[in-house]
Amino acid sequence: MIQRFRSIKFLFHIGLATVFLSASVSAQIQDLKAGITEIVGKANGTIGVGIMHLETRETTIVNEKHKFPMQSVFKFPLAMAVLDQVDKGKLSLDQKIHITKKDLLPKTHSPLREKYPDGNVDITLAEILNATVSFSDNNGCDILFRLLGGPKNVQAYIHNLGVKDIAIVATEEEMSRHWDVQFTNWCEPKAMLQLLNIFQKGKKLSKSSTDFLRKSMVDSPTGPKRIKGLLPKTAVVAHKTGTSGTNDKGVTAANNDVGIITLPDGKHIALVVYVSNSTLDEKGRDLVIAQIAKVAYDHYAQSSK
Repeated sequence: MIQRFRSIKFLFHIGLATVFLSASVSAQIQDLKAGITEIVGKANGTIGVGIMHLETRETTIVNEKHKFPMQSVFKFPLAMAVLDQVDKGKLSLDQKIHITKKDLLPKTHSPLREKYPDGNVDITLAEILNATVSFSDNNGCDILFRLLGGPKNVQAYIHNLGVKDIAIVATEEEMSRHWDVQFTNWCEPKAMLQLLNIFQKGKKLSKSSTDFLRKSMVDSPTGPKRIKGLLPKTAVVAHKTGTSGTNDKGVTAANNDVGIITLPDGKHIALVVYVSNSTLDEKGRDLVIAQIAKVAYDHYAQSSK
């Protein structure tokens, strides 16, 4: 009888501890969301945020159902679609792609055009893919779209992964023709979290393809003051930025950064920040992303101690 009483008492304490722990975690999540909401409230635009601890799946989302224009963030799912074809043996990173001068459109961001101004060269798929992801090359992006048969095939691949709340329908060239076209390439914050989680698991792409894409994202020099802006210099961030122009009313349609941050304990958080239709200048827009990233990083770095 005494032993049974002790067992019941032990289970009671365990249950009570679980309740307190659950309440504590819930309070911490609310604190995280409150901190992010405060930053979002000062952003002069529509802000979408998604945070997921990729080991525990704990998730925080702001503006969950809003369709945010991705701009160059869509080069991340494009790269996954290309590497899927590599894994299936239909493409090879070593294969040469012939680039004509017509492929290298002027008046668009393109390190490839700067390197090969006259075109008429054969360069590897690996170089085009790295330029597209790491350096956000717009001409490289559209070359890859043509290689895959157009945006609709990239969208189909992503939807087949189970990520539905995303639309990839227009190329960089098409987006450059009219302001409104960029809004046809949209993504909800939760959908991008899903895709980042799929990528991190490494089950849909081979290890070599996953490693190639991760390195391109980690080495990317774009958006240094966004996700990485306020994090420790030692923090490893695999990310993809996206940026629109600013119209004559001073509105910037998209100033984005999405990626995976490695925490001090070796675990990871996926972070999505879309800053849409903001009237802040570039410094202000980047700071919004950097502050949200720091709040998320500090929250989970502290929780892991």
